[in-house]
Amino acid sequence: MSDELTRRDFVSMSIAAGIAAAAAGSASAADLPVTEKDVEIKTADGTCNAAYIHPTTGAHAAVIIWSDAFGLRPVMRQMGRRLAAQGYTVLVPNPYYRLTKDPAFNTSTFNFQNTEDRAKLTPLMGSINAAGAAEKDATAFVAWLDQQKEVNKSKKIGTQGYCMGGPLVMRTAAAVPDRVGAVGSFHGGGLVTDQPGSPHLLAPKIHARLYLGIAKNDDARQPDAKDKLREAFAAAHLQAKIEVYPADHGWCISDMPLANGMPIYDKPEAERAWTELLALYKAALA
Repeated sequence: MSDELTRRDFVSMSIAAGIAAAAAGSASAADLPVTEKDVEIKTADGTCNAAYIHPTTGAHAAVIIWSDAFGLRPVMRQMGRRLAAQGYTVLVPNPYYRLTKDPAFNTSTFNFQNTEDRAKLTPLMGSINAAGAAEKDATAFVAWLDQQKEVNKSKKIGTQGYCMGGPLVMRTAAAVPDRVGAVGSFHGGGLVTDQPGSPHLLAPKIHARLYLGIAKNDDARQPDAKDKLREAFAAAHLQAKIEVYPADHGWCISDMPLANGMPIYDKPEAERAWTELLALYKAALA
């Protein structure tokens, strides 16, 4: 009798596993086919090259992805394709177009502890972090997106950013508050500073729902930043969710270089962040 129960249990579990596998397969199969092309967008400071990725048919809510310090590259395009397959029209701009069309970093050999490597980033980051630069770009990107047939202009626009892109999404939302309805920042750097232009002080200009994922080592270096962000968002009556992840700065990006011989990318926590991002867009970009 015990053996018979075991066999029945095994059959039941096998059927359940088959159903679960079929469901997982259906979810994957439900990803929309996407179209990707390179585009050029006129801005106040020149011409920005970007990846434009969207579901092959229909008009959808638009999303602007601000990259980390390594700029527009295959991993950011891959992220754009993944998001587009979920039903969004995605723009991934080159943040460094003022200086170069392709920064061409080799992330596998880049060393943040190397002075020469860091020196390559300084002028590039300075070009997009200059006063007013991101705001001008954001205004141009939104205006361009609103002219595309693949964009549903009745829906708000989302924006997500990584590392350097964290402050840029805040500046984007403040620059075009009537269009940007969702902001996602992941291991964003410099969200709270003692300068008058600190991103957290932009909260009164923002009309979006926000999700901020903070890296554990960033939180350790600046433990009061999350509290100042919460206070700023609450004072501005913004819906915001802020979480500290048990992962290091850069954990969401799969081509991050090693740090002290150890990988920065943390796939389980990156997938958790992705789930939160999709939930944010589903709620705020309706």
